[in-house]
Amino acid sequence: MHFLDQAKISIRSGAGGPGAVSFRREKYIEYGGPDGGNGGKGGDIIFEAVEGLNTLIDFRYTQHFRAERGKGGAGRNQTGAGGSDLLIKVPVGTQILSDDKEHVLADFTAPGQQVVVLRGGDGGRGNASYKTSTNRAPRQHGTGWPGEEMWVWLRLKLLADAGLVGLPNAGKSTFLNAVTNANAKVGAYPFTTLHPQLGVVRHRAREFVLADIPGLIEGAADGAGIGDRFLGHVERCRVLLHLVDAGNEDVAAAYRTVRDELEAYGAELVDKPEVVALNKIDTIDDELIEALAAELEAECGQAVLRVSGASGAGTEAVLDAILDHLDMREEQDEAAQADAWSPL
Repeated sequence: MHFLDQAKISIRSGAGGPGAVSFRREKYIEYGGPDGGNGGKGGDIIFEAVEGLNTLIDFRYTQHFRAERGKGGAGRNQTGAGGSDLLIKVPVGTQILSDDKEHVLADFTAPGQQVVVLRGGDGGRGNASYKTSTNRAPRQHGTGWPGEEMWVWLRLKLLADAGLVGLPNAGKSTFLNAVTNANAKVGAYPFTTLHPQLGVVRHRAREFVLADIPGLIEGAADGAGIGDRFLGHVERCRVLLHLVDAGNEDVAAAYRTVRDELEAYGAELVDKPEVVALNKIDTIDDELIEALAAELEAECGQAVLRVSGASGAGTEAVLDAILDHLDMREEQDEAAQADAWSPL
């Protein structure tokens, strides 16, 4: 299955059905009078977040969605049937944006969440509803209110607890394969990873989701390399794992390059808790490891972990550090929730 995290679609709710113009024609009733019923309501456009989907690829081939219009009213005061609502299923983590991408119309963060994006038009009035004391036989009727129509963007932001960032070939996919059930492609060349990957980490009787995105290079915010479009998938992460390749000539510059691109992207990514790890330590000697780690610590201002995704060395310490940050974030969220519900 191909991965697609953006799609533009056209949606239109159903128009209301027209009201009827009808008069009673019954035996032994001298003055029948109007009995035209109202039209039915048009169908709504409803989006629902469902589990089991992790791509928007279906919307590449189907781009126009139309709800059913309401049926017309009929004689004997019969109201027309309402048009069927159109339910559009999207992956959890999908956002619905306006055509200009300036406004978020809906944000799906939980399975089963539903949002009515466009409401169907109301049905038109039948001539029976126009009857008055001075207008005993009205022939006017409502044609039904039109439905709403618009183009929207669907943008998928994968839901993960922790996100992997780093330069291309920093060993992110190898690390992901080593600690999760993922099977990401690994190659000895830049940009082996072309789209985000998710894996579930099981560590110390706990589980959390780890996301790997394509590597960033200098100028990614301006479109260099694959660009920074996939950074949206780590916006929802609670902690970032920044892997720095020990084979870089200047590990401090490598770290700084990625941090600059995160800052240029915005969305408060640079403010997220970060675990920094020197990766591929199995390829260099201990003396060089300590020298590079000291250089990296001076740049990032925190302790640097030593790890090798290929051999598994140091992975336990990295996962422990991620869990510590996740636990801290959960405590902060619980405290904030308690404050929000505390009585005045």
